[in-house]
Amino acid sequence: MDKQPDIRGIGMTSPRTRGRLVARLRERGISNEILLDVINGTPRHLFVDEALSHRAYEDTSLPIGYNQTISQPYTVARMTELLLEEGTPRRVLEIGTGCGYQTAILSGLVEKVYTVERISALLDRAREHLKTLGVRNVQFKHDDGNLGWPERGPFDGIIVTASPRHIPAELLAQLEPGGRMIIPVGTDEAQHLTLVRATDEGYETEVMEKVKFVPLLAGRS
Repeated sequence: MDKQPDIRGIGMTSPRTRGRLVARLRERGISNEILLDVINGTPRHLFVDEALSHRAYEDTSLPIGYNQTISQPYTVARMTELLLEEGTPRRVLEIGTGCGYQTAILSGLVEKVYTVERISALLDRAREHLKTLGVRNVQFKHDDGNLGWPERGPFDGIIVTASPRHIPAELLAQLEPGGRMIIPVGTDEAQHLTLVRATDEGYETEVMEKVKFVPLLAGRS
């Protein structure tokens, strides 16, 4: 029989340790209490290799294989808070499912999440993680994230967890008027978290802060 994952956690993966992470996020300026409650209730240790589970509630990114990482908790919280800043979107497109942690956070906040991942093995793993947590409001797609998911668009929120050199036109076209996109933009040497607002006249962009993400690659594997 397969070993069932320990969702609650003990020791370095315990709810108390998770609570300390949430306290650090609050100290760093994350103020959306609904978001913090969702982070507090989401077992990040489930989304990393067992050998790294003792580090799951450190405020740092960790490797998840395939040259990808699970984002730093502060970065997840910051991007999600920006997405929610002017009201909670109903339908969110996530580009870069990865291990599914950001997906899980979004699923606890919005009505529907559509998530796209180019690496099939990671997508399969994310599906299993979210199934373990009983998440039912997420749809998955194995595809090139640069293309988005036009068949399910437009979206009132888009969050991108890898960095293109320029914002893909395909993603802009899938953001409905009044919607918000949170996306890191730049090269390996310099990336900035960027907020895009879609208006009836076009798009407004605002550079928020420096970040470090893996590149948004074309194709799928």
